[in-house]
Amino acid sequence: MTEANGAAAAPQPAAQVKMQVLGQFVRDLSFENAVAQRGMQGGDVQPDTQVAVSLDARKRSTDNQFEVITKFRVTSKNKANDEVLFVVELDYGGIFHIEGVPEDQMHPFLLIECPRMLFPYVRRIISDVTRDGGFPPLNIDTVDFLALYRAELARRAEEQKTDKPVS
Repeated sequence: MTEANGAAAAPQPAAQVKMQVLGQFVRDLSFENAVAQRGMQGGDVQPDTQVAVSLDARKRSTDNQFEVITKFRVTSKNKANDEVLFVVELDYGGIFHIEGVPEDQMHPFLLIECPRMLFPYVRRIISDVTRDGGFPPLNIDTVDFLALYRAELARRAEEQKTDKPVS
């Protein structure tokens, strides 16, 4: 095989993906200190913390711009009596300029890669809010956005199966 034939058979390189974070913002933030609202009670506190994550993305009116919102709900309960200690709700957004991503791959890109870029800031805000609320700073575990995306696809597929009428 000659070099010319080898070069002709080589696959063309894919378009270069370009992503730029144009801005980040807190859309909504709330912190409920249930312990303070009930009044301080002595006793053994063994926190059990649950984190729920949801995502939303939309195209903006400007070419190649997208808005991605990560929504976190953190609930901490006392294992001993199941009383709520605190609840944090944070909707954190980013505005992204994205080029070079094929249309059929844009949805997963927006709901996997963009939230990965925002996550360190979300973690810091939740840590600061829980500390400022009188609790030890909560450093939430890293979120596997790929697994979250796959789980949502599976949930939707299952939902479509159950929505079909029986013949």
